[in-house]
Amino acid sequence: MQPVILNAADVSTWVARLWWPTLRVGGFVLAAPIASEHVIPRFVKIIISLALAMLMAPQALIPADLSIFSGRGLLAAAQELLIGVSIGMVVSLAFEALAFAGQAISLSMGLGFATLVDPQRGANSTVLSQIFMIFGTLTYLAINGHLILLGVLAESFQSMPVGAAHIGPDFLLSVVLWGACVFESGLLIALPAVIALVIVNMALGVVTRAAPQLNLFGIGFTVTILFGFFALIVGLDGIMAGISKLIDGALTAAANLVHAPGAGAH
Repeated sequence: MQPVILNAADVSTWVARLWWPTLRVGGFVLAAPIASEHVIPRFVKIIISLALAMLMAPQALIPADLSIFSGRGLLAAAQELLIGVSIGMVVSLAFEALAFAGQAISLSMGLGFATLVDPQRGANSTVLSQIFMIFGTLTYLAINGHLILLGVLAESFQSMPVGAAHIGPDFLLSVVLWGACVFESGLLIALPAVIALVIVNMALGVVTRAAPQLNLFGIGFTVTILFGFFALIVGLDGIMAGISKLIDGALTAAANLVHAPGAGAH
């Protein structure tokens, strides 16, 4: 049995073959839901990126004349990172919209001060924001959103080839417009509960004007919190329907992103 002899050309070819998918997958892992959480160690993220890159490397069509250490190679590397980050960020914005919806309801209920350290995001967030994030994560996993998003990432290597993808203004504009639509959807999820709490606060204001001797802070705070939780329980079906629609829309937007008019090949 003859030993296998490796030369520098073979090693260079293998490294280049894995380098470009790793950049796109690495950017995806840095921005995608769940994979980008702060609780996941960096070493684990690197292992996940390398494993996914090895699986998706056969899908990547790499030009033979594309060198890693050339000016064109540096530009291609930046594009690969941008593509991966954009695909993951489109869906992550949906979770940020859920956190925004929870914060809007918390402020209306008077629970804006009830904040906890969110280990997933590495920042303080209200209790309702964390609850909405948990609902969104469970919905995302229940519909196999992580597998759908990985399929979109794998498909991007065909629609946006390595070194030949053209990141035009339409591509970046679609990400920005989707971000605006996402936060609009988050506001719509929180709007019924917020309107109900505004009505309660207006009623408390009328009562206070009619009976100034009442302790508004002692009565109004309790009534607002109780009515806020009642509104959330009554409207739970609508909230879950809004969350499911938001997650589905985010996955659809990610799929449309890789086929955007400004995201084609040269």
